[in-house]
Amino acid sequence: MALMITDECINCDVCEPECPNNAIYLGPQIYEIDPARCTECVGHHEQPQCVQLCPVACIPVNPQHVESRETLMQKYLRLQAEKPASAA
Repeated sequence: MALMITDECINCDVCEPECPNNAIYLGPQIYEIDPARCTECVGHHEQPQCVQLCPVACIPVNPQHVESRETLMQKYLRLQAEKPASAA
């Protein structure tokens, strides 16, 4: 399941820097989550960091993007494979 940010968002900027997949971005009005990049922090953390840190609890599961934990792990692995190698 990808997460989504509802219109209760106060644009506090707490969630965006904590997303390990760079799935959160500032949209025209509020922060938004790219469902193609959201793994609910599977592969990185036990719990979604944005949900844990959100002061107004405006980040529920997106009912239009329901995914199993296995699917989220596959997405995590794909995103990791797409990352450019760090320059040493």
